Amino acid sequence: MRAPRDTLAARNAMTHAIRIHQTGGPEVLSWDEIEVGLPAPGEVRIRQTAIGLNFIDTYHRSGLYPLPLPAIPGSEGTGVVLEVGAGVTEVKCGDRVAYAGPAGAYAQERLIPAHRLVPLPSDVGDRDAAAAMLKGMTAQYLLRRTHRVEAGETILLHSAAGGVGLIAAQWARSLGATVIGTVSTDAKAILAREAGCDHVVVTSRESFVDRVREITGGAGVPVVYDAVGKDTFEGSLHCLAPLGLMVSFGNASGPVPPVSPLVLAQKGSLFLTRPILMTYTAKREDLLATAAELFSVIRSGAVKIRIGATYPLREAAAAHVALETRRTTGSTVLLP
Repeated sequence: MRAPRDTLAARNAMTHAIRIHQTGGPEVLSWDEIEVGLPAPGEVRIRQTAIGLNFIDTYHRSGLYPLPLPAIPGSEGTGVVLEVGAGVTEVKCGDRVAYAGPAGAYAQERLIPAHRLVPLPSDVGDRDAAAAMLKGMTAQYLLRRTHRVEAGETILLHSAAGGVGLIAAQWARSLGATVIGTVSTDAKAILAREAGCDHVVVTSRESFVDRVREITGGAGVPVVYDAVGKDTFEGSLHCLAPLGLMVSFGNASGPVPPVSPLVLAQKGSLFLTRPILMTYTAKREDLLATAAELFSVIRSGAVKIRIGATYPLREAAAAHVALETRRTTGSTVLLP
């Protein structure tokens, strides 16, 4: 239902958001006063309580994944429903909600399609959910749908101390898999081991290809989960067993150069996929099922959400610098 008429002025009051007026480095993130406006049919207006930081935010900022400008980046958050547009049945005013996509999260208030919102269980905190929605649902589809990890398998997980990595490592371990995780520093290696990685490779001084071959007795692994991109792609192919699956789901070091399909044949009839969360959750039933499984492993304790840092939303540029220079561990949360 719509808010009473006497709240019209409050509804249209100005709020703040981080916007991009041109693509570039962190310095293009601008703290702007904006007017949110009224929800259209099928939309809701929410007051945000926490916002997750993700590498895709830097891709939107840099122009790697272009958005129409000016744009508000950010794809993950939690909040409270303030107002619903006509025809909305998925949520109601006062509901605590969480989401992963579409862009527009870097704001104190925002409009969002109601069908992308997930009701937030009372025993899952706002910051944990904001830190876990995109990254945790990514871990879910990677481990349960892209390649369904089974007990006894050995998998390779790059960036094991990152936001997705720490969740995926815990989850894969709970499924009975042996997890080989790669990290860039010794400090991150400690976190990866705590998250359940059986073997941790510090790539600043070790070859992950050699270590994987050593650990698997030369057999290789059935699947590699790679969010690093350019720097690890070729080596990851060397780590796969025949008929193995290369899952390239991020570009932290830059986009992967073009690859000939013949290379996949030469290395053992390999499979290659470049999945994204929005495809796996395009249908509402899939979105709700994915979120429900994520909330289940959080509530059971199988997965613990590690929030490595928080920043005021207006300091999003500093958070981007930390993320891109790989000084973050776990998830980073922006507070409106």
